[in-house]
Amino acid sequence: MNAVTIVVGAICILLIAYRLYGTFMAAKILKLEQMDAAKETPAHELEDGKDYVPTNKWVTFGHHFAAIAAAGPLVGPILAAQFGYLPGLIWLLVGAVIGGAVHDAVVLFASMRKNGQSLSEVAKEELGPVAAFCTGLAMLFIITITMAGLSMVVLHALEHNPWGVFSVGITIPIAMGVGLYHRITGHLKGATIVGFILIMAGILFGPSIQGTAFGDFLTLDASTLAIILPIYAFFAAALPVWLLLAPRDYLSTFMKIGVFGALIVGVFYVNPTVQFPAIIPDFIHGGGPIVAGPVWPFISITIACGAISGFHAFVGSGTTPKMINRWKDIKPVAFGAMLVECLVAIMALIAAVSLQPGDYFAINSSPEAFAALGMDTVHLKDLAAEVGMDLEGRTGGAVTLAVGMTYIFTKLPWFANLASYFYQFVILFEAVFILTAIDSGTRVARYLIQDFFGDLYKPLKRTDWLPGNIFASALACFVWGYLLYSGDISSIWALFGVSNQLMASIGLIIGATIVLKIADKRWYVLTCLIPLAYLYVTVNAAGYWMVMNVYLNPASKSYSMLNGVLSIIMLILGLVIMITAIKKWIELWKVPQTELAKEFGV
Repeated sequence: MNAVTIVVGAICILLIAYRLYGTFMAAKILKLEQMDAAKETPAHELEDGKDYVPTNKWVTFGHHFAAIAAAGPLVGPILAAQFGYLPGLIWLLVGAVIGGAVHDAVVLFASMRKNGQSLSEVAKEELGPVAAFCTGLAMLFIITITMAGLSMVVLHALEHNPWGVFSVGITIPIAMGVGLYHRITGHLKGATIVGFILIMAGILFGPSIQGTAFGDFLTLDASTLAIILPIYAFFAAALPVWLLLAPRDYLSTFMKIGVFGALIVGVFYVNPTVQFPAIIPDFIHGGGPIVAGPVWPFISITIACGAISGFHAFVGSGTTPKMINRWKDIKPVAFGAMLVECLVAIMALIAAVSLQPGDYFAINSSPEAFAALGMDTVHLKDLAAEVGMDLEGRTGGAVTLAVGMTYIFTKLPWFANLASYFYQFVILFEAVFILTAIDSGTRVARYLIQDFFGDLYKPLKRTDWLPGNIFASALACFVWGYLLYSGDISSIWALFGVSNQLMASIGLIIGATIVLKIADKRWYVLTCLIPLAYLYVTVNAAGYWMVMNVYLNPASKSYSMLNGVLSIIMLILGLVIMITAIKKWIELWKVPQTELAKEFGV
């Protein structure tokens, strides 16, 4: 199997899905043309120049894509390659089209129908206070883990790395300059060109600061970075969205899409052979050195972003619904961005499976675990010499992506002598990829805190109340910043995979409720119920397996009573929300469809 075959097939499937299924969702399910004719978007109705800001469709797309496409589409498919290339490829394509794109579109629509409120507030109006409390609690739990966990990845990428710190840091003033220029002049094209050139110049200039006094100043240890990152996130969450967050995410998207666009071109030119078998039978029933569980349910837990991810619900009910200019922009911004992220994940999978299996497992396993596999490395020593560092035992997926992309690009004549430079560039690229999600995720955490605790103190719910914004932003940054600084997050990071997909199930539950109200035909609700049924069963199966075989198993290396209790609590929250939703669906089914649609205003 050649990589080009996979890429061409995937692109064709995703384009057809966007054109046909995306149009069906926009026209028949969500009725976006009718919504544009009936009412303005929240960005226009509640415009305040800070959070609610009508934004150009492509800027919004850039922000949304940058926010949702963090470490997940890069790392998840690489780790899942343990099972062979086919399980991950099938889940990415089917999950993204049937599940992820639908989930992102209906969550964004549901939030916009409620003036851009968080999913917990939407749940309160659609499912009642019990479901709203469970949803809000689950969202606060998941977003805290996500921000601290993602920050850890960035922290280790930038630790003692002045080039990385400079290149990432320079994007902040550049983005603010672009935001101000666009705000004053309204000229997006000029701001984009200048901003993109400056970012590229910053990346190229980065290596020259190493060994200088300025480079020494930017050579930061982990504890210092653990303080700087939450402080930066505070400003990203508290400043007006047009000044820092939106332009930075928009410009970063060019880098993200550009790198993976170049990877697609490189794959077409080099046409690397996929070295992995379709299925690795030794690990599909469990016991693998990277993912301990069986291929199902863990293929759908390991690969979240890229297929379907609950983290997208935070963005789709956080920053993005307050920026959408027209209702019909939901199709390219939500449905389209999900499919683009799927392609990114497929390219990451190709980068991994283009390596020799022995090289892949040597990078992603501890030396002891790799020795037990009885495999031999093939090109690993040569690759290590080319990039200038030892590659064995560098688990987590990030190094594998950098090595895989470097392996492909160095087959191009003009890249043959740039392996070490390109390797470091990809590591930097991954850090920028993740930081954009931290920007938006912290702002979403601020909204969640304002919604959740606003019931106790009403002014806190107002997003235009400056003291409330500052308090909620500071609290969000303090909580995940403390976990980052103390390192406690490492003990519960394994919960993220299950809890993230549980969040996606909650998003589909709320989406199904909305569709049942507005759709002209009852069976249209299957667009949400089919992916929901699969995902909910998968989440509970994975959660049960982890509790019984890992967290509450004294013989397991990862034995943790805390993780076991937290897993059980999360699954109970999901069950309560599901039972509440089923009761609501039964009630809605008894009401004539015409009355429901009229009541909902479509």
